[in-house]
Amino acid sequence: MTSEVLDNGVFILDDQEFSDRLIAIRRHLHAHPEIGLQEFKTSAFIRELLSANGLSVSAPLARTGLFVDIEGAFPGPKLAYRSDIDALPITDTKTVSYRSQNEGVAHLCGHDAHTTIGIAIASLLHARRHQMHGSVRVFFQPNEEGIPSGAPLMIGDGVLEGVEAVYASHVDPTLPSGVYGLKTGACTASADRFRIRVLAGSTGHSARPHQATDTIWISTQIMSALYQLVGRVSDARSPAVISICRLKAGEAYNVLPAEAEFGGTFRCTEGSVRASLKAQMEQTACGIGQTFGAEVLVDFDHGAPPVINDADLISTVRESILNTVGKKAIFDIPVPSMGGEDFAHYLDRVPGALVRVGTCNGPDTAFVLHDSNFDIDESVLAKTAQMWADTLIFYLQKKSSS
Repeated sequence: MTSEVLDNGVFILDDQEFSDRLIAIRRHLHAHPEIGLQEFKTSAFIRELLSANGLSVSAPLARTGLFVDIEGAFPGPKLAYRSDIDALPITDTKTVSYRSQNEGVAHLCGHDAHTTIGIAIASLLHARRHQMHGSVRVFFQPNEEGIPSGAPLMIGDGVLEGVEAVYASHVDPTLPSGVYGLKTGACTASADRFRIRVLAGSTGHSARPHQATDTIWISTQIMSALYQLVGRVSDARSPAVISICRLKAGEAYNVLPAEAEFGGTFRCTEGSVRASLKAQMEQTACGIGQTFGAEVLVDFDHGAPPVINDADLISTVRESILNTVGKKAIFDIPVPSMGGEDFAHYLDRVPGALVRVGTCNGPDTAFVLHDSNFDIDESVLAKTAQMWADTLIFYLQKKSSS
């Protein structure tokens, strides 16, 4: 890119100026994180940047979401690109100038980078709309991390109206900077939460457990049985995982509590396994409770389904990267992640694809997602935005000529 002023008033900066500007945007977002559906300042900041670049912003959607439509010079389909804008309720422990200023809230999943890339994509496409056959909707979604999450709210408010396909990306500290992870088919798992309460009706004496209903012991039997379900009642060839992450019961050391509660997540890459595993979990827990005289209550919070990447959309990304960057920038992901991503909700409505963006260039950027020291190689921001602008324009050209 060369420094020039186009007739539409948009400044196209040289490579270093563009990269520096995106780094400054990302650091501002990183220092001022907000949790899901509370991203009011984040939303206002995004809107200000987009408006300053000559884009017309539509808002609000899903309380704090927004989007811009970039209309090309030629007729064609409407494509979409999603960025998520929320942060996590975790403390940022990095020693950097842009460390989170909001105690207990931090961008430790890379959504600040995703937002920055989305802003850059919209700006680049706006400057290149004379090349576009159709239009691109770049939208910014709140509360990706929550359950229920922001994607269904955005869909309900019409963000996919007229859209025929949607893309997104996610930073990945396991991949080197400048490398893009591609996978057709299942890319992530479903992510559902469960809570199980074991109720005895009264407490008991620790010296005489045979005269009581021991809720903690019963809970351990249920937990052990749940861990054995995967690969026994579910097909071992279909990835699934059950993780128990919280447990609470009594306070006294010599009293068997009247109630115990535990919970966690279960994840699958296939919808049929998701449904059958849920049923087996509930049946197993209630059956064990009945055997030992306890009432068992099982609740589920349904999260995102699996992200199933469309083969043609991934092929388009691959072809675009090969044409512009080369084979060295592609990593073929061998197995799906068991993490969840609410981008999957959009793929229940239209074809879509999620691409991994490598962000690791050394020890400081090798921390895993959600680690309190998580950070990225910021040089990938400009490169990734350019890759997506090229790919989105390439997609529209292919569709218009087919």
